[in-house]
Amino acid sequence: MTVRYVRVNPVSDMFAPAVRAYGNVAVVGRVTPPAAPPADLLTVGEAAVFSDPGEAKRRAPGELGDAIALAFNQIPGPSQVTGVRVDEAAPDWEAGLEELATHDVQIVALAATPLDTAAAAAGGAIRALADHVVGVSNTGGDGMERIGVAMLEKEATDATIVAGALASERMVFVAHKSDEDVAAAVAGTIAGYEPHISMLLKSVKVDSKPFSATEIDALNGSESFSSGPAGKGVNWLVDPALIPGQGVYLGEGYTGDPGGGKKYIDVVRTIDNVSFLLKAQLIRTIGNVRVSRSGLRTLGAQLEAVLEPLVRQGVIEGYDIVIPILTLLDKPLRTAAEDQQVNDAQAQRVVEVLVAVDYAGAIHRVALTLKFE
Repeated sequence: MTVRYVRVNPVSDMFAPAVRAYGNVAVVGRVTPPAAPPADLLTVGEAAVFSDPGEAKRRAPGELGDAIALAFNQIPGPSQVTGVRVDEAAPDWEAGLEELATHDVQIVALAATPLDTAAAAAGGAIRALADHVVGVSNTGGDGMERIGVAMLEKEATDATIVAGALASERMVFVAHKSDEDVAAAVAGTIAGYEPHISMLLKSVKVDSKPFSATEIDALNGSESFSSGPAGKGVNWLVDPALIPGQGVYLGEGYTGDPGGGKKYIDVVRTIDNVSFLLKAQLIRTIGNVRVSRSGLRTLGAQLEAVLEPLVRQGVIEGYDIVIPILTLLDKPLRTAAEDQQVNDAQAQRVVEVLVAVDYAGAIHRVALTLKFE
């Protein structure tokens, strides 16, 4: 037998963290059964995943199938849409939305269901949508965070209708002058873009007449030359004269709570995505990495492995990672109180990590001074 002084037995144990989808849409709505319904017609309360708009219109004809097809029609658009049927005569929106609680979706809409004044006052379908996206995002499983998309009534310009529980950072409201299901179309548009992409002036494939400057001021609020976007929690559809040709675009990218710290849709979606990526990377840390200098440095390196690529991709500008216990372990001399903190962390096996991320959003306004001499 050949003498080998060093023997190597290579073992591959590569680990690929889970990746969160960002463009899966769900639509809840009514179905109008044809005279000769297909054998696999969607039943009330049933959720089905569609990748073909024609199949959606066949199995869920009516408002639901049309909404799903319109979401698919956006460019770029979603790769899959989940449809849930509710009863046509007495739709139970809460039950339909509850069916989606464990589904891998990030954007939810209700088919052909605008937010009107009566529904806003009494609760209704859109309130159920807002409660659903907030509840599942806060208490659901990892990766279940989501946003809801709703439309106002055709030609409505009263932004004060978005109030109370409806004024949520997880809701997106759109004003329009269209006969089509704008909520489904905008949901499809959002799904086509990565989370960190601003929704401002993104194309929406629907027919909609433009709003006047006065109507946009009512929806958005007045802005001065050098001020930032105003915002009342409602977006609108627009056909800017500066964009060649004709088309319909989102006039802004607001969430339903512009004063709550997460004013823009991309901020909420990016936080959801980065949070999931960090948790997915750290899941193998649990039960393996020790509360020691070497262990906590490994923990920091795993966080960097997620954040550094996001810097290179331009998603975030930078980040800071602080592990307080590691700072104490690195100190040559510690006080009795600091020793107790280290002992508590090692005994309880809980480590606090602070991560600060610098997120630079896209430009939404340019104040240009043009001077001729």
